[in-house]
Amino acid sequence: MNVDISVDLKLKGRTFKVEKYEHNYPHCWRTDKPILYYPLDAWFIKTTALRDKMVELNKTIHWKPKSTGEGRFGNWLENMVDWNLSRSRFWGTPLPVWSTDDGEERKCIGSIEELKEEIEKAGDLNKSEIRNQKSEIGLHKPYVDEIILVSDTGKPMHREPDLIDVWFDSGAMPYAQWGLDHEKLKAGDPMPFNQPFENNFPADFICEGVDQTRGWFYTLHAIASLLYENVAYKTVVSNGLVLDKNGNKMSKRLGNVVDPFDTIDKFGADATRWYLITNASPWDNLKFDIDGIKEVQRKFFGTLYNTYQFFALYANVDGFTFKEPYMQMNERPEIDRWIISSLNTLVKNVSAAMDDYEPTQAGRLIEDFVDEHLSNWYVRLCRRRFWKGSTRQIKFQRTKHCTNVLKPFAS
Repeated sequence: MNVDISVDLKLKGRTFKVEKYEHNYPHCWRTDKPILYYPLDAWFIKTTALRDKMVELNKTIHWKPKSTGEGRFGNWLENMVDWNLSRSRFWGTPLPVWSTDDGEERKCIGSIEELKEEIEKAGDLNKSEIRNQKSEIGLHKPYVDEIILVSDTGKPMHREPDLIDVWFDSGAMPYAQWGLDHEKLKAGDPMPFNQPFENNFPADFICEGVDQTRGWFYTLHAIASLLYENVAYKTVVSNGLVLDKNGNKMSKRLGNVVDPFDTIDKFGADATRWYLITNASPWDNLKFDIDGIKEVQRKFFGTLYNTYQFFALYANVDGFTFKEPYMQMNERPEIDRWIISSLNTLVKNVSAAMDDYEPTQAGRLIEDFVDEHLSNWYVRLCRRRFWKGSTRQIKFQRTKHCTNVLKPFAS
């Protein structure tokens, strides 16, 4: 409640009732302090002019999960407004627009070379340090604000004081990371960037948090659509959040943050990675529980380790080196043929899951094979054969192939 306004209204006899009440109000997520909004003049990119094209291009992107692309991101595109490009700050990329004092003439600079050419045209309007082409031009505030250009009608031009939205920088990543090829630029090439830009655009795959539907995912898509009416990425995995074990967002302020480096030092990278991959799909929120990593160590890696140790123990006793003649499939017992078939099915299904960006499905398939097929069935039923040395070759092959399947997940 604003006390001054309430008193003023009372004095004027225009109040019916004055009372305090609670209502929602935006607060800074870092400091918890109230945020004050007020209108400012700003620069915009007219993305609405290409809205329909951006919506159509989005339908060609392989989204994981599909619901994010069709729902959250798709709805954002269909209802988007023009992109507010400018920011009233000090640190960041300056808006490369110079205007005359009356605002009638403007120039937008596209490269350092172009800026140098315009500085030369302006002549004595700039200080000698700026005119000296051998010195490095300061492209950030406050140095860039000292550069004065000249309009086509001879009027001095000063830079617009605003900066560019940092999300524009992130969305320009596919082009900025390789830099301009000035020869291509002079030749009028629509994609004047250094190699290997053409081999990397659009990207085969990107991934980031689901909150980036209005951030990086959008700015990448918007800039690629505006420049080339093309997508910036073919596949995108939208990650969920890692929450604490009670389902609350981790926060230093709340004291429920888990230090990933301490966790890896204590439990190892493989067990931590396997827990993260197999516990929940990448796009689902994960309730992170240390006890879950302990279970992975015991149930999966413990089983795999014991299976290998069982083989290694008797193989070393017999001096097995896998130099024996290779056994043909029709010479092997039915259970050997079954475990080979089961492993080949695993390789096929894991490959299909990985190709479809489903690492959780792939990991769970491997877990099931190691626990149910390899350990509980094959090793148990063939225990006496291992003692006699008649099945070392097949056991070695299955162990070797199983570890090959595991390589993308664990070292």
